[in-house]
Amino acid sequence: MDLSFLVTPPSASSAPSAPSIPESFQAPDVMAAGLMVAALFVASFLIGSIPWGVVVSRLFFGKDIRSGGSGNIGATNAARTLGKGGAAAVFLLDFGKGLLTGWLGLQCVQHLGEARPLLASTAVALAFVGVVWGHIFSPWIGFKGGKGISAAVGNLFFLFGPAGALAELAVFIVFVAATRHVSAGSIAAAVACPLFALVFFWGQWPAFAIITLGAITVIWAHRGNIERLRNGTESRIGGGK
Repeated sequence: MDLSFLVTPPSASSAPSAPSIPESFQAPDVMAAGLMVAALFVASFLIGSIPWGVVVSRLFFGKDIRSGGSGNIGATNAARTLGKGGAAAVFLLDFGKGLLTGWLGLQCVQHLGEARPLLASTAVALAFVGVVWGHIFSPWIGFKGGKGISAAVGNLFFLFGPAGALAELAVFIVFVAATRHVSAGSIAAAVACPLFALVFFWGQWPAFAIITLGAITVIWAHRGNIERLRNGTESRIGGGK
């Protein structure tokens, strides 16, 4: 996803002169752009709120994923309660939520174009935080949900592009390999997210702030894991504490 124009305005010599727009038409144009961005956020939240863990466990396994393991609806708990097949299905569906909202953000950027770079960068950031919040605070299951990692990573393939998303995944993998705690990798990736946002959205401070807020929410969702990591009681890959 090429967002270079968001941070590198065209030179004065190469930029075409903007057509004169009557003042009476400027406010509705801004309002329409704002409504588009707001609609993107709402759509991203609703897409993110689909509790695929609950849907998959009830439809195909005859039980509620929340009744076993950690009670979480994400892929990690699905592996404990539904097995590898169920975990793969939940991960792919949650990851798909992120991909879809990232793609919608890209469409919004392409529509807004170079005319409103600040609003365009804010839009893609809102798509990111929308899918994360929808997943963590799903209204369909009492405003409770997962921890946002799978959906967030899917969205990052559009927000940061493949290179940025793969770098985030590398952070996750390194910390999981070093600690054998999936939660440690997830928290590390969330901590790294604002740092990557500085690189990809330098100068676009509203977008940076929104992305950072989304990362903080993911860390907050792992507060129980953080406490168990501190106490040495967090489950490791392969069993044990």
